[in-house]
Amino acid sequence: MASDSNAPLSRLSLPALLGFSLPGFTLGALSVSVSVYLPHFYAAHVGLSLAAVGGAFGVVRLFDSVLDPILGVTMDQSRTRFGRYRPWLTASAPVLMLGVYLLFEPPPMAGMGYLFAALAVYYVGISLMTLSHVSWASVIAGQYHERSRVFGAIQMVAVTGATLILILPILLAKSGASDGGVSAMGWFIVTAAPLGVVLATLRTPEPIADQTHEDHLTWRDYRTIVTRPDVLRIFAADICLTLGPGWMSALYLFYFHDSRGFGAGEASRLLLVYIAAGVVGALAISRLAMKIGKHRAQMVASTGYSLGLILLTLTPKGEFWPAAALMFMLGLLAGSFPMLDRAMMGDVADAIRLEQGKRRIGLLFAMITTAQKVAVALSILLSFAVLDWIGYRAKDGLANTPQAIHGLEMVYLIGPVFFVMLGGACYLGYKLDSKRHAEIRAQLEVRDAMAGAAIPRSLSGEQLTPAPGPA
Repeated sequence: MASDSNAPLSRLSLPALLGFSLPGFTLGALSVSVSVYLPHFYAAHVGLSLAAVGGAFGVVRLFDSVLDPILGVTMDQSRTRFGRYRPWLTASAPVLMLGVYLLFEPPPMAGMGYLFAALAVYYVGISLMTLSHVSWASVIAGQYHERSRVFGAIQMVAVTGATLILILPILLAKSGASDGGVSAMGWFIVTAAPLGVVLATLRTPEPIADQTHEDHLTWRDYRTIVTRPDVLRIFAADICLTLGPGWMSALYLFYFHDSRGFGAGEASRLLLVYIAAGVVGALAISRLAMKIGKHRAQMVASTGYSLGLILLTLTPKGEFWPAAALMFMLGLLAGSFPMLDRAMMGDVADAIRLEQGKRRIGLLFAMITTAQKVAVALSILLSFAVLDWIGYRAKDGLANTPQAIHGLEMVYLIGPVFFVMLGGACYLGYKLDSKRHAEIRAQLEVRDAMAGAAIPRSLSGEQLTPAPGPA
């Protein structure tokens, strides 16, 4: 259902919050399967070259990133009796299901043209689901600490989806599945996507703004928003904090097999430890953010993540438990990166609405998803290009020289550590903390209450005409 108020909703109960978070289950499952398994699948199983696979993922995602600001503005301008974001989330399911089917069930001898087309459909579906869901989440959670709670719940559900999707290759490795479980992953996600969307949209209320003037976006508004220092900080940080782990994900199976000496089953179990740790991390980092602030928690997490990655290279080769302990630590910290960046962008959205009198949540989260798409595109494009340049061979059954494996180790370590530390450094001097946000929310609530009181209503309480003036 939807309400006719600008004010954020009251605190959702835990069952309602978990129900709303269920689209994150699908997105979490896709984040692992697409970033870790699909590039490896198309290079090692389908037979495309490393440069070709990296180029396809990189070029399509960079092209698709242009779509996100358009979708964000369009979502912000939407006004239906069902809400701004609910219809978009509903529409995302069939598009994403088609894209997943095409990607995970390629025909024999699929070439570059097929991969380009399948990725294009997939990324449109991802944009629709991600933008509508996080924008709606920011509307639900208006308070500084409540945003940490809501986005923490979404992250926890996403990690659960990623964890469950990882069980499939572990189970199927014993049966000798030739595709490494990729087909099974695809059908799992195709089933989960519509269920999550239905459960989220049926029971979660969504405020609908009273003032239609909020919908108008001028070029000056857009330029002011995208050049704000706090927006640029979060945008740059999100690129770096996505690029580092994305770089690791793209090379994960190659690195843990050829450098660390783990078989496919053990590598999948270690990845399961990494992903499952995100459940604990979502709770722990959310609590830490409530105590020291989101930006400080992000700096702590990025520093710990980089140190843990360096220590991972020092563990004995082929020893599962030392590697598992460090993978747990890395996974616990990595979960904070997207969660806190999105929560902080929601805080900035409140500041912009106070200054401009306009709700720009969709546009701001479009910048986040654009940053993530650019980062993921670059992580695969650059890391695969470097591997190809140093002579590393990805095709199943081919051996690599010690020099090529050493090059793989350097590529796996240096890129992620550099970008993750740079991402944390972006928050040095960040000003929008809990105290400042509380002041912003108090002013918004006063203004929204005055605007609501000015709206004439019928005896039944139905709004008759929109009130003029700022939201």
